[in-house]
Amino acid sequence: MTRLVLDAWAWVEYLSGSESGRKVDEAIQGSQEIWVSVASVAEVASKYRRSGRDEAPAMRAITTVSKVGELGLEDAIQAGKIHAELKRKVPNFSLADSFVLQLARKVGARVLTGDPDFNGLKEAELIS
Repeated sequence: MTRLVLDAWAWVEYLSGSESGRKVDEAIQGSQEIWVSVASVAEVASKYRRSGRDEAPAMRAITTVSKVGELGLEDAIQAGKIHAELKRKVPNFSLADSFVLQLARKVGARVLTGDPDFNGLKEAELIS
């Protein structure tokens, strides 16, 4: 089964209909299961609000297309460990990215992103 976790970058591109967004759409169409981290939902909502746009349509689209991966205490601890490890190697690797990566590991998925901070991670599928 093909599973993907889309990060905030992938959702923003998908929702904007950009060229990269069309690539995200192709990946979605070719997958059997799509996931999103609550951290990515928060990032997209923030981006929409900061740009003066209503986030509700974006949230409806995200929750229609994907399953929301709610992570528990052990997952939060794992995300913290991921963040501590990767932050040494990739200075811009965010805590939100760590939750995305933890969700991908938990559900056996690949992370679909254009974020170069994921470059070189075996779980990542980068869109350029």
